[in-house]
Amino acid sequence: MGEAKLKLAKREEMLLSCAGVQTMAGRVQVRWESESAATPMGQLAYFIEFLNLTGLWSRWLESAPLSYASPNAPSKAEVLGTWLLSVLSGHRRYAHVTGIRCDGVNPGLLGMDKVISEDALRNALKRIPQGPGCAWLDGHLSDSVSALLNAAWILDIDTTIKPLYGHQEGALIGYNPKKPGRPSHAYHTYLMAGLRLVLGVEVCAGNEHTAKHAQPGLLKVLDELPAENKPKLVRGDNAFGCDAMMTALEQRGQPYLFKLKLSKNVKRHIVSVFRQSGWTDAGQGWEGKDGALALKGWEKNRRVVVLRRPLTGEIAVAGEADGQQLLAFVEADRKAGKGITGYEYAVLVTNTDYEIVSLGQLYRDRADAENAFDELKNQWGWGGFTTHDLHRCQLAARAVALIYNWWSLFVRLANPEARREAITSRPWLMSSVGRRTEHAGQTTITLTGLHAHFEKARAALMRVSAMLQGWLARAAEQLHPTTVWNLVCEHLKCLLAGVGPPRAQRLLENHANGIG
Repeated sequence: MGEAKLKLAKREEMLLSCAGVQTMAGRVQVRWESESAATPMGQLAYFIEFLNLTGLWSRWLESAPLSYASPNAPSKAEVLGTWLLSVLSGHRRYAHVTGIRCDGVNPGLLGMDKVISEDALRNALKRIPQGPGCAWLDGHLSDSVSALLNAAWILDIDTTIKPLYGHQEGALIGYNPKKPGRPSHAYHTYLMAGLRLVLGVEVCAGNEHTAKHAQPGLLKVLDELPAENKPKLVRGDNAFGCDAMMTALEQRGQPYLFKLKLSKNVKRHIVSVFRQSGWTDAGQGWEGKDGALALKGWEKNRRVVVLRRPLTGEIAVAGEADGQQLLAFVEADRKAGKGITGYEYAVLVTNTDYEIVSLGQLYRDRADAENAFDELKNQWGWGGFTTHDLHRCQLAARAVALIYNWWSLFVRLANPEARREAITSRPWLMSSVGRRTEHAGQTTITLTGLHAHFEKARAALMRVSAMLQGWLARAAEQLHPTTVWNLVCEHLKCLLAGVGPPRAQRLLENHANGIG
């Protein structure tokens, strides 16, 4: 009788919570349910399966340098799970964590009892020691890409500026192209080109934005890679074409390609080769001229390639003299068959022997690194998660990069034809109403679509789930188990780079007849 009365009381309470509202379609009843387990990110269950079967989540959790003495403190799963769900949701501030605290499905799938508050998350990150914390995240960043690096790949190095608006540690005035004079942080980043995966990131003060501040992190990444996994090329813009950077790479036998600033001596070199013959095609309307150059401060001559491209159309040149604005036009005299040709120039420096047409295309491809920065800053959390201390900013930058890597690889499994940024992949592979029900010890999550491509998402996610479970069965049957994560990476290399699967190991039993 007691249980029956309790159910009756709950039913009466539910009926009382119904309220009628007047709409253009007439009067409708609205019912409020406070105890139902639901989530707006129902399809995230498939990504959680990916993290589980590959071991990425368990390894990240077990190695976290976080501990509490109080029995009332949150668990490591609750801290890291809250962090993960917040980053995946596209949050930029710790205060946004409140938006996922009513998720009744995904926290349980991650082994969490609850989503912790924003203050608990900030305090938990403060408890992680700086040295061990950065080493912990750097190790997992490396592990998220290391199995992919035995295929030919290019390392892009660049720096992005994050404007700051408070009193943060390291908020100093430096180079800031978007908001000059605004204090900032400098994010020195090392990217795997093509897949746009982050190998490492260092958060520095705003006035530490030059190549000498990016060089230690780059050399650390390179020195930790085995010889067979080192990049075929290190690539950067004119901020990195300095003697110290190139000398360090030459000492390691590392090929590089940088752009040079158009200094006076570089311009003199351009003038010296302008009228020479032998200019060769460099692709997309560019032509190039090979040469050697030793700038002031360089220890030796280096190979430089001058690229030029004629400007098309009429050109307007603006300037100022004696306080007056001047405007001149450079036009072709079509009647006389004469004209002035303007040129756009670029000068590259390299220690490789690639042809000019290959070098031109390789440097043009570097522009894709800017797309990765735009995605990380505007679609992920690099534009936010700011605290007063630099330590937690370092942790947040690395954690966002790590979760970004995991999600990028998962999305590539679901959509191998093209790379999708978060602005399209999140709604496609994450957003659906998920409702959890339990019956006879079986948990069921019912998904209801929220977008027009729900059927395509279902097919893609079920295909990925089938592949993961197949790889799990395959790994369990081998004498020396191959992890699901390694099989995922082998599949991606075969799919995207045309790299064949590794040769099967011959077991000792296969050689038994030849022994003795």
